[in-house]
Amino acid sequence: MNNKKNFTISFTGIILLLCGLGSWAQGTKSLTLKEAIDLGIRNNKNLKILSSRIDEAKAVLQEANDARLPTFNVSGSYLRLSGANIDLKTKSNNSSNSNSGSAPSPNQAVYGIASISLPIYAGGRIRYGIESAKYLQKAVELDAERNADEVIYNTVQAYTNLYKSQKQVEIVKENLSASKSRDSSFSNLEKNGIIARNDLLKSQLQTSNVELTLLDAGNNYKLAMVNMNLMLGLPENDPIIIDSSFISEEINLKSFADYELQALQNRKDVQALDFREKAAATFIKSAKTEAYPTLALTGGYIAADIPKIITITNAVNFGMGVQYNLSSLWKKNTRLMQAQAREKQVKFAKDISTDAIRLQVNQDYQNLLLGKRKIEVLVRSNEQAIENYRITNNKYNNSLATITDLLDANVALLQSKLNIESAKADLLLAYQKLLQTTGTATR
Repeated sequence: MNNKKNFTISFTGIILLLCGLGSWAQGTKSLTLKEAIDLGIRNNKNLKILSSRIDEAKAVLQEANDARLPTFNVSGSYLRLSGANIDLKTKSNNSSNSNSGSAPSPNQAVYGIASISLPIYAGGRIRYGIESAKYLQKAVELDAERNADEVIYNTVQAYTNLYKSQKQVEIVKENLSASKSRDSSFSNLEKNGIIARNDLLKSQLQTSNVELTLLDAGNNYKLAMVNMNLMLGLPENDPIIIDSSFISEEINLKSFADYELQALQNRKDVQALDFREKAAATFIKSAKTEAYPTLALTGGYIAADIPKIITITNAVNFGMGVQYNLSSLWKKNTRLMQAQAREKQVKFAKDISTDAIRLQVNQDYQNLLLGKRKIEVLVRSNEQAIENYRITNNKYNNSLATITDLLDANVALLQSKLNIESAKADLLLAYQKLLQTTGTATR
């Protein structure tokens, strides 16, 4: 009696789960893998941060370009004077000093200055500054592309996880339906005294276990859906219907040497290090220009007014300005030393990155080969599980096998179906990982 009660409760629970999944699927949105990748790239927050870094690098380049343009400054002041003593040491004042009254005492002063400077020669500082800014901007852009490749892989991973969890729900549902049908048949046989009560209980126990498996599968499916929505920038509870045709995508496997060559040529992080190495070399050239003078064309305008004393207007000046830091003759060029150290760091980082890429390509290539071999084995295993269940079922119907043998064969068949679907998704994901490693992921 208790077993029947437990069975009724479990059956009610599974019906509620299926109803919940049915209502949750209302208003679902179909989404292909390509559409998911596009959404992931468009809404990824890390890529938005890198986009702002690209804008920052562009601003640095603009600043370097602006260094070639003239600078124009204007300044002015209004001053209040208190009891200023003015003693003009001029001949006219000396000659008439005895006849003049008291010296003028102004209480205010106004002046304005405008100056312009156009660099003519700076020892290469401006040119090298522009070159290094261009290299660094390109490096930041490549960093963004490299992160976009990671976003693509993460999106494919989330998509395949959603596929696996969906397939798990479908397969377990199918098995549950068959298990319930078997329980119904066994119940009639038990009532007629054809099978033992214990056989019916074993069958019902397996049905309960399948119900629990479906509960776990449904929960995993919901979590995979939430994860997918968050990655794509969608409301977390929006249901999605995936296009399962992606799992049949043909994999054109090349040789390992081809993939390794592609990785060394196409990886965005390696290309970014190349540009950073060029920028470091340009910094060295720029640091060496500290020993050279700078030359600029200068001009200006001055106006001033001190009441009762002096008024200056139309004081225009122009000429050439030269600046040379004589202390560079005995001081260490620390900027040069720092630039040389940075260049060494970038070279070492490039070597380390190259070695890591070679190892990663090896790992991903071997994982892909392993995935292909696993599917071949699992396909045979599934065929064997189907045949084993058919034979065991026939034997059970002819009283040549026990109910335990039949249930074990059913579990093996269920597991083989789950394994093969999971392996197909894992193979596609392994291929996508290899594409990411070689820098050839499609967008």
